[in-house]
Amino acid sequence: MIRRERVLIDGPGGKLEVALEVPAQPTGIVLIGHPHPLFGGTPDNKVVTTLARTFTGHGCISLRPAFRGVAGSSGVHDEGIGETDDLHCILAWARARFDPAGVLPVYLAGFSFGAYVVTRLAKRLAAGGQPARWLVLVGTAAGHVEGARHYETETVAPGTLVIHGNLDTTVPLANVLAWAEPLELPVVVVPGADHFFHRKLHILRDVVQRAWPS
Repeated sequence: MIRRERVLIDGPGGKLEVALEVPAQPTGIVLIGHPHPLFGGTPDNKVVTTLARTFTGHGCISLRPAFRGVAGSSGVHDEGIGETDDLHCILAWARARFDPAGVLPVYLAGFSFGAYVVTRLAKRLAAGGQPARWLVLVGTAAGHVEGARHYETETVAPGTLVIHGNLDTTVPLANVLAWAEPLELPVVVVPGADHFFHRKLHILRDVVQRAWPS
């Protein structure tokens, strides 16, 4: 049985709304970042909710925060800087509420802009000696993308699962390959998938399921 709720917590820039799915016997905690808030991104995006369902299916408590200015979250978009602080704060809150003993592994996942922010958080956690167990990045914002935006996506750990559609016109596949190549990081390419994985969400779910770390 999974308990679902939405909460408001105090973040660095004001209140932050977080959608929670909490299994009866949690085996981990996953924090999932959503697409760009200035282009309609929300925690209820279908890629984000597909990731959440997949992780809760493995027993993880899933947290889908609303970035600044989205839903009940205060503040304005901060290009990923404040958003990284927000995710770090939410993770600390989740650990205090659900895992005070610090025994549950932490997973990070993100879609598009959310994937970019997650790479920043992963770097911070690793530098602090508490690396995430696993990262799942979908449609990762990297390089120059639609809307004249540019992302310097962070280095991630080996074993990170990177999934991209070959028909993505928002973040061209070439951008992600250029980011992944010096990291010697494989990229799972889903044929026929656009940026939002329309009609391909079942494939996205299956890729994550098959790659689940033992």
